[in-house]
Amino acid sequence: MSQFVRPIAQLIEQLAQLPGIGPKTAQRLAFHLISTKKENALALANAIVEAREKLRYCSVCCNVTDEDPCRLCSNPVKRDPSVICVVEDPKDVPALERTREFKGLYHVLHGAISPMDGIGPDALRIKELLRRLEDGKVKEVVVATNPTVEGEATATYLARLIKPLGVKVTRMAHGVPVGGDLEYIDEVTLSRALEGRREM
Repeated sequence: MSQFVRPIAQLIEQLAQLPGIGPKTAQRLAFHLISTKKENALALANAIVEAREKLRYCSVCCNVTDEDPCRLCSNPVKRDPSVICVVEDPKDVPALERTREFKGLYHVLHGAISPMDGIGPDALRIKELLRRLEDGKVKEVVVATNPTVEGEATATYLARLIKPLGVKVTRMAHGVPVGGDLEYIDEVTLSRALEGRREM
């Protein structure tokens, strides 16, 4: 039997399902939420509901968006459509955008190849990427998957698929630490990694 009354226990249980939130943090957050002003708690609840209802994936780059195509894909004046940067997760796009170095378009895979976790190439948005390369307008694909075993396996797999199409495939230089996530890397490191990208 839970030591908390049912509504608090349910709130703690739901918060504990969030990534990086353990039982103690979930408990602290739950008690903060019930002790905060009602309008603050309702604003948070409404923001969650609105995000779930209004967000979808861009039909072009597969990034999270509230309009389709997303603002990056629908801005051909400021973006170079001949270069596509491939990332694992939607959260990687803002990380690279903060550098102000990359002027091309993006493609979000929604994961990396990981046989141990049962994630094969078919589980990723690779078919959508290959469709974008069909018209011959894309000259370079920058593979910016995370420098992990899974990220490297995904990068190698993509290079093998894309090179025969006559498209240059480059990998971000390893100013990005091995085992790191793009989301947490500073702008200077990301800028240098983009500048020093190499062909695969």
